[in-house]
Amino acid sequence: MTRQKFFLGWMATAILFCGTIATVNVPVAAQSSMTETGLIQVSSEFSVEETSDRLAALFAERRLNVFARIDHAQNAASVGKDLRPTTLFIFGNPAVGTPLMQCNQSVAIDLPQKMLVWQDADDQVWLTYNDPQYLNARHDLTGCEMVIDRIGQVLGDIAQQATQD
Repeated sequence: MTRQKFFLGWMATAILFCGTIATVNVPVAAQSSMTETGLIQVSSEFSVEETSDRLAALFAERRLNVFARIDHAQNAASVGKDLRPTTLFIFGNPAVGTPLMQCNQSVAIDLPQKMLVWQDADDQVWLTYNDPQYLNARHDLTGCEMVIDRIGQVLGDIAQQATQD
């Protein structure tokens, strides 16, 4: 096999693979399970602003530290760019995150937790966050399965309460 044929075959495989990934990440259901990207997406009945406010209230109610609430659309406007409403929350609890880092410190790259509230091109609002099971697999958090399961329950509850009446 010539190098050119090998390269063309490799490129065709890469293009097909990229096309598959691109379609996997498109939200198609009211609530989707973990995709190959490790994201959980939940549709919201509310605007980005209202979903974000509900989320902030839930974090306060559960005594989760909110380290930042970033309005990406406002930041884009400050440099003359347009962006649909997009708000990122960075939050956590050292009592929960520390045991994960004790299992494998590399998980610190994904901590604190994040939740993204955003509006798509069809005006649907979504709440997106990292699936804890994905983090478990990504960082091989052996011995932290119970913590991961509990985090999944809490994040799922928060997402549901923030997005549904």
